[in-house]
Amino acid sequence: MAGIQDQVAFLKHQEEFDAILGSDFPEPHVSILADESPAGLPLYHEACVYHPPTRSIFVTSNQIPNPPNQQNLATEDKHIKLSRVYDTYQGSSTESNVAKVEDITFPQIDGAMLNGGVNLGPDHILFCAQGSKDPSDPSGIIKVAVPSEGSNVTTSEVVIGSFHGIPFNSVNDVVVHSLDSSIWFTDPQYGFHQGIRLQPQLPNQVYRYDPGNGLIRAVADGFVRPNGLCFSPGLDTLYVTDTGAIHGSPLVPNNPAGPSHIYAFDIVYPGGRAEPQLVNRRVFAYAPGKVPDGIKCDTRGNVYAGCGDGIEVWNPSGVLIGTIKVAGGVANFCFGENGVLYACNETRLLRIHLRGEGVKGALLGI
Repeated sequence: MAGIQDQVAFLKHQEEFDAILGSDFPEPHVSILADESPAGLPLYHEACVYHPPTRSIFVTSNQIPNPPNQQNLATEDKHIKLSRVYDTYQGSSTESNVAKVEDITFPQIDGAMLNGGVNLGPDHILFCAQGSKDPSDPSGIIKVAVPSEGSNVTTSEVVIGSFHGIPFNSVNDVVVHSLDSSIWFTDPQYGFHQGIRLQPQLPNQVYRYDPGNGLIRAVADGFVRPNGLCFSPGLDTLYVTDTGAIHGSPLVPNNPAGPSHIYAFDIVYPGGRAEPQLVNRRVFAYAPGKVPDGIKCDTRGNVYAGCGDGIEVWNPSGVLIGTIKVAGGVANFCFGENGVLYACNETRLLRIHLRGEGVKGALLGI
């Protein structure tokens, strides 16, 4: 336990952060829920979707090299694993507990190259399938059935796989609007530069898909690499991260002066029309820890982003109020129940308990 505490620190930049940390700070807040340290595999990288009915977290790995006997040129001999981690601890202590971890699979999962995800009701999860260079592999937004506990095999189906017949680049993250069930997602060109996708045919954009009428629209552009996205609690603002400081190709070094921004858009319905528009694009924040990836809001409107230095937190005005510094950074994370955060730290899944009264994730409201 001492090891992880030495690698996590809570930095208060503004007094407001006290309301998130809780009055008992600096009592230990962190434990390792799952890790793969012996093999050093980056199993805990993206998605990070908390499933309330089963108190489990679905997580996708970073890209893992295939064994020599499992070559797949369509994915440049790489694959991504989907894991399910159960948080069975019911109390508030942060002492380490051994979590149950299940590997989840479905037909063609290796070619799907999964990334971000979000709950779709109690029985399904939407995942971003980046896809491969093989057009027959699933790509776009796919719906995966939540398997029963103890079962590691499930089914999937493609919800939307192209923009009017034009293949998406490599969809990255996704959210569902809680009122109209529309699906919003980002589509950067990372897949091509990582060698798993063919030449891009679309700009780096944000899309909205309405499963009710099948309408797919590009709703925002002008990004270098759009990545994470989330709604404000009132559903009147969309936040989008840009990780353009990371090009994607191993031959192109990271640009320390490149985009590490969070942009905010107002969501409006001109003339009372059903189709929303994004207006008043503005810089909400620039992340000092660089490359803000996954992003979430709490029910008070504070904005959290996984960054190169851990999880940075801004108030609704865009003022950085605190940082949960994590050695190695955090790509994505999610809220669980009662102020718990689950954070992907590549080889570890961390359980961070924020003790502030009423700290809840806006996405689940729990």
